[in-house]
Amino acid sequence: MAAEIHSRPQSSRPVLLSKIEGHQDAVTAALLIPKEDGVITASEDRTIRVWLKRDSGQYWPSIYHTMASPCSIMAYHHDSRRIFVGQDNGAVMEFHVSEDFNKMNFIKTYPAHQNRVSAIIFSLATEWVISTGHDKCVSWMCTRSGNMLGQHFFTSWASCLQYDFDTQYAFVGDYSGQITLLKLEQNSCSVITTLKGHEGSIACLWWDPIQRLLFSGASDNSIIMWDIGGRKGRTLLLQGHHDRVQSLCYLQLTRQLVSCSSDGGIAVWNMDVSREEAPQWLESDSCQKCEQPFFWNLKQMWDTKTLGLRQHHCRKCGQAVCGKCSSKRSSYPVMGFEFQVRVCDSCYDSIKDEDRTSLATFHEGKHNISHMSMDVARGLMVTCGTDRVVKIWDMTPVVGCSLATGFSPH
Repeated sequence: MAAEIHSRPQSSRPVLLSKIEGHQDAVTAALLIPKEDGVITASEDRTIRVWLKRDSGQYWPSIYHTMASPCSIMAYHHDSRRIFVGQDNGAVMEFHVSEDFNKMNFIKTYPAHQNRVSAIIFSLATEWVISTGHDKCVSWMCTRSGNMLGQHFFTSWASCLQYDFDTQYAFVGDYSGQITLLKLEQNSCSVITTLKGHEGSIACLWWDPIQRLLFSGASDNSIIMWDIGGRKGRTLLLQGHHDRVQSLCYLQLTRQLVSCSSDGGIAVWNMDVSREEAPQWLESDSCQKCEQPFFWNLKQMWDTKTLGLRQHHCRKCGQAVCGKCSSKRSSYPVMGFEFQVRVCDSCYDSIKDEDRTSLATFHEGKHNISHMSMDVARGLMVTCGTDRVVKIWDMTPVVGCSLATGFSPH
C-alpha cells in the first residue's frame, strides 16, 4: 500500500518521507490528520480512505468507503472529526470519524450543486457548509437542518473558495479568471468587489486572515498576492511556475508562500522582503523608445515610408516597445519574475547582478500535483495527483524549523 522512503537527511530540499499507492484513479484531495500519523484521501475512483501509519512505517487503509459518484473535493474539521466530501453529481456528503480513525459514520447528504463540486469549507461557528461547483454557483447550507440557506451564481464555473470565519466574507475564484468577494448572510449575500488580474482560470486561493492577504494561483502559471487589508489595494505578481498553479499555502510565522503546479513543481517564495508591483502595460501607437510606428499605425507608416513593427512590453517599466528596443531578457525577482522575461534595453542596463538574486526556491515533486495541503505545526506537506500517488513530504529543510512551534490552520 505504502512505503517509507528513507530517514530525514539534512538538505535544502523537501524530503520525501512516504508514498501511498492504492487508488485506482486520480486522487483529488489528500489531507494530513493533525497530531496523528494519518492521511485522508478522496479519489475519482469513488472511494474515501483513511490511511494510518503502522509500526512498520507503512501506511495502511483503516477506512475504505465507496461513494455513489466520483469524489471531487474534501474538507476535514479535526476538532469535531467531520469529513465533508464533494462529488461529481453535485452532492456534498458529511461523515463522522471515530476517535481511533477506524470507523466512519454517514451523517447526511447536502444537495448543494447540480454539477461537480469544486471546493468545500465548513464553519463550526455558524454550522454552515459552504461550497462552489461547476454549476456556476456558491452555496451555503445549514449543517443542523441540511437545508439550503443561499446561493449566488456566476457567469462561469466556480473553481475555488476561501472564507474569512470572523467576517463571513467568501472569496470565489472562477474559470473566467475573476475573483469575487461576497459577504454571506443567513439567507442572502452581497457582492463587495471583484478582483481581476489573471489571464487564465483561477485554480486555487489562500486567505491569510491575520495579514489580510489573498493569494491566487491560475492556469496562466502565475500567482497574485492581493493586499485586501491595505488601503491602496496593492497587488504583487509571482511568476516562477511553468504550468498551472494548483495549490497554495501561506506560512504566517516565516512569511513564506508554498505553491505547487500540475507539472510537479514545488516553489517556496520568500514574502518577508520588500517587493515591487509589476507595472501596468502602457499602450502606444509607436515604440516609446525609438518612436518607430507599430503595424496598425497606418498614418505614421505612410508619412515616414516605413513598415510597422510588432508591439511588445517591457516587464519592468511597462512601456510599449519594439523588438529591437527590447532584445534582452532578464530575471527580476523583486518584481516576481523568477525566470527571464522581456525588458527594454534601458531597464536591462539598470538591473544589477544582485537584483537577479532569486527570492524563491524551486523543487521537483516528480508527479502531477492536483492538490496539496500542509500541517504547518509539523512542517509536513502532502501532495496528490492524476498519477494516483499520494506523497508525504518533510518541508522543514526548506521552510525552516521554527514551524515546530507553529499552529494548525482552520
